[in-house]
Amino acid sequence: MNVDRILEAFNSGHVEYLLIGGMNYMLRHEPQLTYDVDIWINDAKENRARCEAALKEIEAEWGADEHEWGPVAQLPQGWLGRQAMFCLTSPHGAVDVFRAVSGLDSWDACNARAVAGATTGGIRFRGLSDEDMLRCQEALPASVRKEERIRVLRSKLKGGG
Repeated sequence: MNVDRILEAFNSGHVEYLLIGGMNYMLRHEPQLTYDVDIWINDAKENRARCEAALKEIEAEWGADEHEWGPVAQLPQGWLGRQAMFCLTSPHGAVDVFRAVSGLDSWDACNARAVAGATTGGIRFRGLSDEDMLRCQEALPASVRKEERIRVLRSKLKGGG
């Protein structure tokens, strides 16, 4: 996976996004295997258009089913407005794009609390705060919560390293 290339495309395209999920946790806390890059975008129409352009740049593919699967470059403008979450593939790695995230307030509120970071390659990003990562985990069904992540986040929030 080339997270730097994915984030570079979003940054150069001026996409308003927050890094969420396992990659955000891994880059800020502990090495942990993750198979995709989870990105929550500001859901404004103009920002969705910038996100669509960034996904084209990384040669992402998506389809509502296996018959429609193909390059996003072939989709009509505005396709990101079709549903709340997308699981895409690209030569640089899998990307999940969220227009809303369970357990969290507005994108603007979470962006105000977000933490600036950089990958080991120096690519800058904004990621969910520890408080919001914890809220996100606690909003999940118990069967899919990452209990170790919850433990680490609670410890960090209490000042425990």
